Amino acid sequence: MNHKSKRVMMLVTLAVSGALSLSACSGGGSTPGTGSDTAGEVPSWCGHKQISLAMLDGFGGNAWRQIAAKSGRQEAAKCPSVKSFEYSDAQGDTQKAISDIKAMVATGVNAMVVFPDAGEAVLPALRSAYKAGVVTVPYRTDPGGKNGIDYNVWIGSDFVDHGVTWGQWIKEKFPNGAKILDIGGPAGNSQGLAQKQGLKSVLTDAKYEWIGTQPFEVTDWDPAKTQQVLTAAIARYDHIDVIVGEYGASLVGALPRFPASGRSIPAVLTEDGHAIACFFNKNKDANPDFNLVTVGTGVDNVRLAIQHAVAIATGGKEPAETVYATGLFEDSTSKDHPVQCDPSLPADIHLSAQLTGKEQAAIVGG
Repeated sequence: MNHKSKRVMMLVTLAVSGALSLSACSGGGSTPGTGSDTAGEVPSWCGHKQISLAMLDGFGGNAWRQIAAKSGRQEAAKCPSVKSFEYSDAQGDTQKAISDIKAMVATGVNAMVVFPDAGEAVLPALRSAYKAGVVTVPYRTDPGGKNGIDYNVWIGSDFVDHGVTWGQWIKEKFPNGAKILDIGGPAGNSQGLAQKQGLKSVLTDAKYEWIGTQPFEVTDWDPAKTQQVLTAAIARYDHIDVIVGEYGASLVGALPRFPASGRSIPAVLTEDGHAIACFFNKNKDANPDFNLVTVGTGVDNVRLAIQHAVAIATGGKEPAETVYATGLFEDSTSKDHPVQCDPSLPADIHLSAQLTGKEQAAIVGG
């Protein structure tokens, strides 16, 4: 989600007790998640070799990334062998993302976890880090390349399964077919393509019609662009049964275009976000076609990546899983998965995360 933010660079020193103390390293700016976490029982992925660990974001300037940074820091604190933790934010700048990786290698860091927002553009830098002996673990966004050749291991998220979950819901609720608008993020991003793959694997009948630009409408996860796309779609299509969107929070400002045009908001299938959950609760009665189905947003994907990086670097036991799985989180048509909204909490948190709503509120400033 490409928004501008100030440079963030912090050095985090982990005490033997597992508590985290943070100090500014360079650049100044906002701090994504500060505080201390106390480790409990030492996990099997924590070996005895002492290491330094770094977490690098291609873009760290929104609440999702701030919560993920805190989650990664909290996970690392469970291993007393991790003696320092450094964080960098490339602010959506591909060249800076590449430079940040090279800089971490130059400082002598032992292991790094990288969110490669720029995809294959950062692959050469990842490969160089790996060849230099730094344990290198990209996660979530696919950078291309191969495990054991370009980096140690890529920790993905099962976006295909998200699409399958949504497809099964659509097939059950719209047995006679549906017109489906797919609203994605940046053009060609691996998340949107994988989710579409999952959807199409279930919705094979021609009665399920994909409307709009294919494979998805490009919005860069930008709320303003999302509103432009949705406004154009409402004007172009007389009927929309379902909206599928990668980033639920970006839809909130756009969905009121439906009632403004004299139409009900349709069913929305997306990743969980407190903003859209509370929007649903506020607007469901006035919009009879409005249902909300979410999968977990995967903010804890970073925890699995941290576990792998630490295990390899410290001599611990690597987890068996290399794909972070999230399932159905909310379904407004099911009593087993109710939509979750707490009006006392800020909009830009994700209640599917391990961190509590109040912990997340402290991070994002709510």
